[in-house]
Amino acid sequence: METQSTWQTVAILIARLIFAAMFAMAVAFKFMDMGATAGYIAAAGFPFPLFLAWCAAILEALLVIAFLTGAFMTPLALIGAVYVVFLGFAFHGPSHWAAEQAEFGAFMSHFPFAAGLLYAAAHGPGSVLALRQGWPGRA
Repeated sequence: METQSTWQTVAILIARLIFAAMFAMAVAFKFMDMGATAGYIAAAGFPFPLFLAWCAAILEALLVIAFLTGAFMTPLALIGAVYVVFLGFAFHGPSHWAAEQAEFGAFMSHFPFAAGLLYAAAHGPGSVLALRQGWPGRA
């Protein structure tokens, strides 16, 4: 196994902190006003909006924990990538562009985020400050 240079270790840790911060902000807004989140979900036409809001908050909290600890980071980053792309289509997709052109930018911003999550999933949490938990049979 190839060892990481100092700059690579630092870059991985900063990237993990950025991902954790992004998901922490999202989950904090949900916990501050779960009703507003449920209303946003209902306005998009989804059933059981309060249940889905709680599911989203729980997933985002697990993503924060995964990026801060490295534990189960690969499977959660994969799930996170799917989640982020889903959010892009569900809340900012093509049906929103005619009414508000800025929605296209919001939609497009989900894809680099998903790409980063896929990259994180593929390369793992790095060798420093990482609990080695993940897929069965794989560190």
